[in-house]
This record gives sequence, C-alpha cells and structure tokens, in this order.
Amino acid sequence: MTTPAPKRPTIAIYPGTFDPITYGHIDIIQRGLSLFDKVIVTVAINPSKSPLFSLEERMEMIRQSFVCEGDRVEVDSASGLLVEYAVQRNATAIIRGLRAVSDFDYEFQLALMNRKLEREVDSIFLMPGLRWIFISSSIIRDAARHGGNVDDMVAPHVAKMLKDKFKN
Repeated sequence: MTTPAPKRPTIAIYPGTFDPITYGHIDIIQRGLSLFDKVIVTVAINPSKSPLFSLEERMEMIRQSFVCEGDRVEVDSASGLLVEYAVQRNATAIIRGLRAVSDFDYEFQLALMNRKLEREVDSIFLMPGLRWIFISSSIIRDAARHGGNVDDMVAPHVAKMLKDKFKN
C-alpha cells in the first residue's frame, strides 16, 4: 500500500490598503482562516493613493491584530499584478470582501481579469458579518479625523493610533 502524498497547505491572499485595518477586515480574515490553512494579508502599494498611515504602520497594525494566530496569518506587501504575486506565494485564491451590491460589479470585473491572467488562482468573495457591513477604512478615518468615537469599529491599538494621528 502506498502512502498518500502529504497535503499541500492551502494559501489565500487577502489584499487591501488597510488604512487602517477594521473589524470588518478582521472578520473577513477570520472567515478566510476557516477555509484556508494560511491567509497572507497583503498590503497593496498603490502610488495613486495617499494613505494616512505608512506601509510599516499598516503592516504592524495587522500583525498586532493577529498575534494569537501564529503563522496562519502572514503580513506582507506587494505592488504590481496581484495574480503574479499569488503565484509566487503558492496561493490558490484571492479573498475579496463584499459589503454591498455596489462592490460586486467592480470586484466581478477584477475577478474575471485575474482569471484570464492566471487560471490557477480563484477569487473568493466573502461578506463580513452584518455588524461590520457598513464600515470602511475611509469612513473610519473621516470619523476619527473629526473627533468621532470609532472604538467599536477597530481594535484598541488601531483606535489609539488614529487618535494619535489626529491629536492636532
């Protein structure tokens, strides 16, 4: 009798700007961990955006949010074609979060293009829990900028970093 080959770990990429990471993002990552052995949270480097937090700050916020997951959550950064990055990292899927129907059209177009470029990488759409469906990083930044309390929408370390950014 032959021994079956060891199972290759399943890896997914979850890309985004994460400026800052929210409980909605965290919910999507946790859902991803129920489907994949490992999720690589990939902070996108987009020269056309001017993020509030530096790349290093965003990566550290994500790491602090998943200390208890060990090596099941990895934090990295990437620029260029996401499907090429996914292939380099041996990922079989790209996780995309959907909050509203309006997100779907754009995400569907991206998924089709990614599929055309790399047939071996699937796009997986996950929705955050209803509690987080309305939040986005830009809404949280705007609320925090104007003194709004965002403590129940981001992890405590992220709320502190937002308060520190907007002290003036």
